[in-house]
Order: sequence, then structure tokens, then C-alpha cells
Amino acid sequence: MSNAPAKVIVHAGYHKTGTTSLQDFLYDNRYLLAPYLRYYGKNDFRQAGADARIYAQKPFPWRLYRFRQSLRRFLADLPEGRPIVLSRETFSGAMPGHRRIGGAMIRSYHRPARRLAAVIIGELRRRFGQDVDITFFYTTREREDWIRSVHGHLLRSIRLRDDFATFRARFPALSGPEEEARRMAEALAPVPVVQAALEDYRDHPHGLASALLDLVDMPKLARAPLQKARRSNRGQDAALREAFLALNRKGGGRAALKAAKEKLLREAQDG
Repeated sequence: MSNAPAKVIVHAGYHKTGTTSLQDFLYDNRYLLAPYLRYYGKNDFRQAGADARIYAQKPFPWRLYRFRQSLRRFLADLPEGRPIVLSRETFSGAMPGHRRIGGAMIRSYHRPARRLAAVIIGELRRRFGQDVDITFFYTTREREDWIRSVHGHLLRSIRLRDDFATFRARFPALSGPEEEARRMAEALAPVPVVQAALEDYRDHPHGLASALLDLVDMPKLARAPLQKARRSNRGQDAALREAFLALNRKGGGRAALKAAKEKLLREAQDG
């Protein structure tokens, strides 16, 4: 067995908590960060990221096995030595508001997230040895602001026909990302879990990545040349959300709906 890396940080979510901005920062600065960490994101995971999301929506044992196998293939090619950062929201499953097989709405991450995390921990230990230093890192967001962002995302990405009040009422006992992360900390102990709240890092030049760089002990002076974090994947304004809602309620084919939404997005960006 080869030597374990100094640390593996698994950024496993959550959706709509600044994850895209964090991932873009790590990619934009990958050369300056290379002496301190190896970053792997959405485009690096082959099938593993998709298999994790599909398992949350279709939670059959063979789907979890498929995730295990695709993650194992990915990990087999990783070089050793420097700390490794694996960042993929779907490692916690599917975004609440999506539907499971059978039509039930997903209202929590916890059950699939716990099982996916167990697979991730097992596969990291299989690849790097039982002594590999694993930390789970969760970005969070204030609950009501988060669910509003989730609603906006779903209006754009699927045929959601609920206005916000109707959608919010479907989650009377909603756990926000902070509570979800707390429950994961209890479930994964003694594997450490670290949280970073979007609200705490909005004005930081490196955004949420600052908390992650602390985990790899990157010196403060070495961070000075890093590009600033950019706000990526911003939500739509109220007018655009209303337009998406109207399109979703209108009906029509999936391809036509997608084209109409893309046209609205282009117009909004041009404006």
C-alpha cells in the first residue's frame, strides 16, 4: 500500500451555498494552489458525480454499488503526496425539490448523504490506507435565503409549477444546510466535519475558499497573488423567475421549454 496523502478534503455540498463560486476559484487559481493541494471538481469525476445524484433519486442498493465502482475507478488514477480536494455537491445526493422514483419530493439530504459519505470514506481508505486523513467540508447558507435560491434554480432547471409560497409550504419541517451539516457531523464521527457559512464570507476576497485553504494550512502570504473569488451561478431576479414560472405552467414539449428558457436567460444577460 502506498503512503496516504497528508489530507483529503471532501467538499460534499450543499447545492446553492456558493459551491460554484468556490469551485471556480479553485480552478482559476489551480497553478498557484498546486504546491498546496490538488483540486478535483465536477469535470474530473467521470461518472461518480452523476451516480451519486441518481442514487438519491433512485435509492436502490445497486445504484449505491454503481457509485462505489465509479468512485473507485476515479480514485485509482489519483497521484499521492499533496492534500487532495474533492468538490461535488451531488456527493450529498440530489437537491431538495427534485423527485424520487415514484414521485415523492425530496425534502432532505440526510439519508442518501450519510450512505454516500460512508462509501466515500470506505473508498478513500481502500485507495490510500486506513490512516488517510479525511475531512468533510460543507458550505452552508441561511435557511430561508437558501430555500428561495433552490426554488429559483428549480424554476429554471425543471418544470416546477409552484410559486414560492406554494413551494415553501411543502417543507414545513425543513432543515437548512447548517442543520444538515450538523447531522452529518454526528453521523460521520470520528471523521471531522467542517462548516463554512456563505454569509460569513461574502465580503472576503477569496470567498468560501478561505475556509478551505485554512484546512490545508496554506500560508497567508502565499494567498496574496490569488485571483479574487467571482460570484458564479447567480440566481435570477424576480421578473425572470415569474417568466420561468409562466413557461412551466404553459406546458408544451421539453425541448421547446428548454429553448424558451435559454432565450430568456440570454436576453437577461444581454440586458
